[in-house]
Amino acid sequence: MAPRPSLGLRARLLFAFALLCVVTAAAVAGGMYVQARNDILQRAQDAAVQAMRGRLEALFPLRNAAPGPDELGEIARAVTDGNSRAVAVYHEVYSLAGPPGPPGLAGQILDPGVIPPKLRRVVAGGKIAWQRVVWRGRPLLIIGAPLLIAERGRTTRLSGIEVYTVRSLLPEQRSIDGLAARAWLTGGAALAFAVVLALLATRSVLRPVRELGRAARLLGEGELRTRIAVSGSDELADVARTFNNTAAELERHVKQLREMEADARRFVADVSHELRTPLAALAAVADVLDEEAAQLPEPAGRAARLVGQETLNLTGLVNDLIEISRFDSGVAALALNEVDVAELVRETLRVRGWSEQVHTELAPAVTARLDPRRVDVILANLVGNALRHGEPPVWVRLSADPHWIALEVRDHGAGLDEAVLPHVFDRFYKANAARARSEGSGLGLAIARENARLHRGDLTVTNARDGGAIFTLRLPRRAHDPDGGPE
Repeated sequence: MAPRPSLGLRARLLFAFALLCVVTAAAVAGGMYVQARNDILQRAQDAAVQAMRGRLEALFPLRNAAPGPDELGEIARAVTDGNSRAVAVYHEVYSLAGPPGPPGLAGQILDPGVIPPKLRRVVAGGKIAWQRVVWRGRPLLIIGAPLLIAERGRTTRLSGIEVYTVRSLLPEQRSIDGLAARAWLTGGAALAFAVVLALLATRSVLRPVRELGRAARLLGEGELRTRIAVSGSDELADVARTFNNTAAELERHVKQLREMEADARRFVADVSHELRTPLAALAAVADVLDEEAAQLPEPAGRAARLVGQETLNLTGLVNDLIEISRFDSGVAALALNEVDVAELVRETLRVRGWSEQVHTELAPAVTARLDPRRVDVILANLVGNALRHGEPPVWVRLSADPHWIALEVRDHGAGLDEAVLPHVFDRFYKANAARARSEGSGLGLAIARENARLHRGDLTVTNARDGGAIFTLRLPRRAHDPDGGPE
């Protein structure tokens, strides 16, 4: 499953700073805006109510408890000023007073039905009340007050006259809109400042992080002398010092391992070469013993044949060790020739007497520039393993494209255990698999893969679905010598 894409550290820091700034600015500006809006409207409302109360007090005593339109008009004019309009209502009679208002306002306010019913019910109950409304997109403050009749020695009672004033809150709305605009500007400026601050912060933080990443990448590529310049005493400096200490320890351990590996390879190479001379003598004696084994008594003959076989096995092991040491020391070289690959396969099978045991499916006219001796070694090892440890039929198939050839060796046995597959080409690897390993040196497949890689190719193994193991050798049709150029 592919990992989900994620933002880089710089983007995340920028986003975090910007989000923090936006949330903070929104919270502060929003709180200030709401508080200022409420204060502005409350002051305007309180001032209008107080002014109306003062004007209503000047109306007493009323000349008529049941006024007509003219008297209602005088009452309306008495409570209005240059910034408001008023309507006096007595039952179904009402009268309007005040300066010209917004278009259509006079015609609408003359109808008491425009006044919110809830407000009328509160005022009719004998209380001063007010309500903010929006009419045709304009904010208005409607204040309603009942006129009371207060007589000495008697309970104050309602006169039935209601007075309503309408005051525009447009100036206050403009002030509130100005506050909102300034809040937005402040938030935008804070956001820009936060982005700049985040860029500076990420630059100072990410520089050592990028340097650490570069050094880790070089260390992973084998540059064990890579170190980071340490400055300061913060957490990043501690990380840099830890990285340098780790790199130094890793360099020391790798150097020791390389020295030990070189010593081991040199020891194997030296021992292998030193064994060749006594082995040659042993092989000569073993040949004589093999010739005389038939005339010797059975225990002695069997011992003579065993000596001969073990001498051959030891000679094969020494030769394989010498071959491996050549690969390890980098002195193995290709002797390239233009060859017919199908003919090379047939010759490999014919020389070893496998032509009748192995089925072939070889594409014709496939030529390649290869080292025939090394390809022969690879094929002999793969086919020999298939014949010894697999089950018939054993197939060798050749295919090619303009740039590569592929040789596939397959048997129809039980295949290899899944735990064994990753280690098939390891040196001296032994395992209890469905296909048991022989008493060979344990280096055959390792040498085969080294020969494939010497050609700049590869050797792989898989299990077939219907049983058996499939070894696939892929080689370039124009192999290049490892020393630098084509032969």
